[in-house]
Amino acid sequence: MASSDTFSRTISIAASIDRLGDAVVELTVEGRDNSVPQSTQANLMTVYLAYAEDEQRQHYLALQVRQDTSLHEALAQAGWLEKFAELAAWCEQVIDITTPTAKCWHVGIYAQKQPLSYLLQPFDRIEVYRSLSADPMSQRKNKSRS
Repeated sequence: MASSDTFSRTISIAASIDRLGDAVVELTVEGRDNSVPQSTQANLMTVYLAYAEDEQRQHYLALQVRQDTSLHEALAQAGWLEKFAELAAWCEQVIDITTPTAKCWHVGIYAQKQPLSYLLQPFDRIEVYRSLSADPMSQRKNKSRS
C-alpha cells in the first residue's frame, strides 16, 4: 500500500537588499493541503503576516484562513495575540473603531492602515507596525554622514 504526504507544498524564501540597504524577504507557498477536503479548501485562502519587533526579531507567517475572516480573527488564528501581549492589549482598546487613526494604528494591509474588522482578501499581507523611536529620514541622514 502506497502512502502519500498530507501536504504537497513548495515553500521558497528569497532574501535580497533593496536600494536603501534594507533587507527584503519574500516567502512563497505553493501547493495545497491534501488532508483538508476539497470542499473546505475552496473556502480557504492564503494570507501572509509580517511583524518586525525590532531589527533582530522579525516574524513572517503564511496562514490558511476562511474566505470571510477579519483581520483580528487572522491575528488570533495565527496565535499572535497570545505571543505578543502588547498587540493583544492594543487590539482590545481599538476593536470597535472602524476608521483607523493616523498616529496610533498598529495594523494594516500592504502599508494601508485598516480596521480590525477588515475582511481579508486572498494573498493579503497583514503587517503589524511598531512605534518608531526616531524619524526614519533623520536616521538615514545620520547614517549617510557617518
